[in-house]
Amino acid sequence: MTADIDSERPNSERPDTGATGGFEVFRDDRGIPHLRAGSALGLARAQGRNAALDRAWQLETERHRVLGTTAAYLGAEAVDWDRFARRARLADTARRCFDRLAPETAAWVGAYVDGVNEGLAEGAAQAPEFAAAGLAPGRWEPWTPLGVWLSTHILFAGFPTKLWREEVARRLGDDRATLFATDGPGTSGSNGWLLTGARTTTGAPVVAGDPHRFIEDPGVYQQIRLACPEFDVVGLAVPGVPGIAHFGHAGGVAWAITNAMADYQDLYREQVRRPADGGAEALGPDGWYRVHTHTETVEVAGGEPETVEIVETDRGPVIIGDVPGDPDTDAAPDAPVISLRYPPRVTGDLGFDVLPALLRARTVADLDTALDGWVEPVNVVLAADTTGATLHRVAGHVPVRPYENRLRVVPAHDPAYAWREGGEPLPRTEVDSATGTAVMANERGLAAPLGIEFAPPHRADRIRELLGTAPGAAASGATGVRKVTGPPWSAADMAVVHTDTHLASSRRLLSLLAWAPDLGPDAERLRDRLLRWDRHMDADSTDATLYARLRADVVHRLAGHPALRPVTGDADPWRSTAYPPLFRPWLAAVPRIGYALESLLTVGLLPYEDRLAMVAASAEAVAATHAEGPGPSAWGEVHRVSPWQALPDATPEEVRPGLAGDHDCVLSTSSVPGITDLFARGPAARYVWDLARREDSLWVVPFGASGVPGSAHHRDQTELWASGRLAPVVTDWNLLHRTEHVTEHRTEHRFEESTTMTAATTPGPDASTVPALRPAVHEQKVEGFGVVRLVPVVPAADAGLLHAWVTEERARFWGMADHTREQVQEIYEFVDSLPTHHAYLALRDGVPAALFQTYQPDADPVGEHYDVQPGDLGIHLLIAPAEGPVKGYTDALLTAFIGYVFSDPAHLRVVVEPDARNEKALARMVRVGFELGPEIEKPEKTARLAFLPRAALGLA
Repeated sequence: MTADIDSERPNSERPDTGATGGFEVFRDDRGIPHLRAGSALGLARAQGRNAALDRAWQLETERHRVLGTTAAYLGAEAVDWDRFARRARLADTARRCFDRLAPETAAWVGAYVDGVNEGLAEGAAQAPEFAAAGLAPGRWEPWTPLGVWLSTHILFAGFPTKLWREEVARRLGDDRATLFATDGPGTSGSNGWLLTGARTTTGAPVVAGDPHRFIEDPGVYQQIRLACPEFDVVGLAVPGVPGIAHFGHAGGVAWAITNAMADYQDLYREQVRRPADGGAEALGPDGWYRVHTHTETVEVAGGEPETVEIVETDRGPVIIGDVPGDPDTDAAPDAPVISLRYPPRVTGDLGFDVLPALLRARTVADLDTALDGWVEPVNVVLAADTTGATLHRVAGHVPVRPYENRLRVVPAHDPAYAWREGGEPLPRTEVDSATGTAVMANERGLAAPLGIEFAPPHRADRIRELLGTAPGAAASGATGVRKVTGPPWSAADMAVVHTDTHLASSRRLLSLLAWAPDLGPDAERLRDRLLRWDRHMDADSTDATLYARLRADVVHRLAGHPALRPVTGDADPWRSTAYPPLFRPWLAAVPRIGYALESLLTVGLLPYEDRLAMVAASAEAVAATHAEGPGPSAWGEVHRVSPWQALPDATPEEVRPGLAGDHDCVLSTSSVPGITDLFARGPAARYVWDLARREDSLWVVPFGASGVPGSAHHRDQTELWASGRLAPVVTDWNLLHRTEHVTEHRTEHRFEESTTMTAATTPGPDASTVPALRPAVHEQKVEGFGVVRLVPVVPAADAGLLHAWVTEERARFWGMADHTREQVQEIYEFVDSLPTHHAYLALRDGVPAALFQTYQPDADPVGEHYDVQPGDLGIHLLIAPAEGPVKGYTDALLTAFIGYVFSDPAHLRVVVEPDARNEKALARMVRVGFELGPEIEKPEKTARLAFLPRAALGLA
């Protein structure tokens, strides 16, 4: 066996990591994972493993949601979701979609799942929720990530709103079906905007925004970097799903999305019956026919199991109602039976083939082509690249069918409501060249032909207004400022837009308040105060709280008005119980009134005099509340985040910050007017993608990068997020800390307090398997480099790592390119048995960085080629292949190695034998102080001997 000291690391930002499945995990100071691998498959495995380590509880919660098995450990409150997941056939649809993936995509998803399964047990050992719930981690199937994506977005398009419209039309008349149309409680939205290079300080585009979703703990988005020879992307990933779908920066191109508010899921009113021989039949265009049925059991912690009958017609799975005539159900004979038709169930395509294509995109054109295959959900996309090209389009699948399908529940047996081939054409537009901006905020804009209900225009209008101002004027919160095209905006200036709190939707209520008649003295003072208010829902504003009190009171008075009693009363009790509890947020009248307040105070449903009288009465009531008692609290004291968690009450009150903003502010922190000032929806992340310098990009998430309670990075972004500040996106590998190195067979951890939660309670690995825990034969701090420790190689434990290193092309002179892992292990077991030869792993700050070997030349073949002197010691050195570029890296390691050799006074001279053709290595030897000797012929190479006498270093 021979060795080669001139095996140099690749001098690039993304070096090859060797083994296909090998990868490294780096983290920045906020614990955000930066993953690097030698291939896309290795990187997918790394992403899956990292997700399992950082978000084990979250991942398992999502897997159980796909399967409809959450009640088995969460109890009866979770039964309703489990019933829906089973009846909607989420898992079966995910399997179908996986089976239709392109082979390379299926392999990529499979590699991610392999990583999840590798890391899940270790991740679960750190997560106390598993013990609290009595749950053991399960095993992910190749199709599970598709199921996670599907379950995350199945309610995203808000199909239950059609149930609400049915009730409104039935109770108020068909012409009132869309009376409450607005961005309601069951939907999610986002802000996004783009500035072309003409509007920025750098001359390159900036893409920014924030997704508004239910705030979950841990968060629904994970900051991450994915790097391999094919791509290097930073962005926001969905834990449980490979890649970066919604918000990413690939260096050359960056993209972002908002919900298009398109309607692409239909509800059909079925006629079903129970034939004498069992099963079920449904009425279709050609008469009665047999439908698919089977039963499943939902296990319930602390309760009796529930049987669920799965029924699927030609339209889709039945999600509401039971087959009439079944003695096991208590359904009324005329209770609705409703099926759901949604694109992935129909086409077997979820759009996952797009995800790896997004990572590989280099230009807007690449991204645009990839998005042609997007399916679910339907999004508006903004993108820009470093050439200045931009993109503003809708992506997704919207089926072709009648307008009535979008509006209401339609009859299943009528062929007029069937889906047609293909999908609706997807709108696109150019970025406005006059203003250099594009904005998307769920308003009725680009995607208007595809939907029914959209968000009010206030957020989009306000963003356009802000971007038309100078950054300083926008930062002051001024309104009505002069429209200008400059000075240009920087990436850091985008926080001004993210955190804007102007509430334009307050105008109508305040206008009525201004004209409210016959107010008493206290109410007059309230009116004067609110009319002087700047209409900003700032966290320290007591006026904002007063406005919210007034608004809530008006909402309740509207709910009690005779004109709306048909939808707020209980005239038809069975109707409210005919729908599963899962859909009650969409069917609750008071929240609907709260979100639609602006339009209800404008349209002619209520006489103008009645509206004035209600606002006047509300002003009197609110004024009386504060007339003698303490004044209102600041808005941020009552407007606090209430995140969703699988296990309730797991988030301490002190980490539920109060925020500024409101539903129709750009800072959209959505409480439910008339119900609560707490908010559960808001910015699930914020991002700014700078196309000039990716390292000037910014981001933040509500809590932290880690989902492990007690870890240093579980909550460390909360204060940033709550205050509206952003953290820099770190892209320099030299500024990151490597915390894990994984080959095909071995894992090396760098153990830090910041990356482990329960060091005192969780058993750790032993020293024989983890190099960082082994006693060192030498330890030396190299200034500007780190601490180098030399620890003995343990062949059985280190064979996988060494095999990955020595089988690389760059290590061909080691003579093991075609060796198996077992053969490598045998060689080092032989070396370990020799008293004259020793092998060490060099650890830089605890992470394997090189293989260092020493030998007695007179007991090695090299001794046959020169006159061995007493005190000679030979060394071999192989630098690890996957460390980031660091100037002087090999010199720093040599400093430590030579320090070790000469720490023994018996060692008088170091002998090395680099390849004679490697001028760079020879020059390094001379620079360190080596004297060049003769060339020698070895079986595997022509080598050049070099000698470093102890005296040359001034050592005694």
